[in-house]
Amino acid sequence: MEASTMAVIAVEREAKNDKKPVVVVGGGDEAKNTAIAATESTRKLKNKNRIHVSNTKRPLYFYCNLAKRFIKQYNDVELTALGMAIPTVITISEILKRTGLAVEKKISISTVAGSKDEEKGRIVQKPQIEILLGKAEKLEQTAVAAA
Repeated sequence: MEASTMAVIAVEREAKNDKKPVVVVGGGDEAKNTAIAATESTRKLKNKNRIHVSNTKRPLYFYCNLAKRFIKQYNDVELTALGMAIPTVITISEILKRTGLAVEKKISISTVAGSKDEEKGRIVQKPQIEILLGKAEKLEQTAVAAA
């Protein structure tokens, strides 16, 4: 590849949730702007089916019912939580799996820089979990049988 030509690879989601790599070849700023636009559109699609779970703001079954609605609408849902809300997310995903509504696709854990500790002057790390659940085949079959 020449020095004046730059290739940028971005991942874009289609309506059926298949990840499709997009290669943008161009010179300098043009390729960079196209890659940023592709990344932002991916981020918007990814965030529309994400639920940030809290263990203090709403009851457990509020999140269960919301996740059921997202699974029916988008065919998958991403549950995320920080710190003490992690057991709540795990409980919600287990309820949805046990009832046959969802299938676990991906689990990822990480740490996020939280607030700064005033006394010690250091940044406190918080654990984060992301669970991606997809529509179960059983749910698709019952929807077809009901129609």
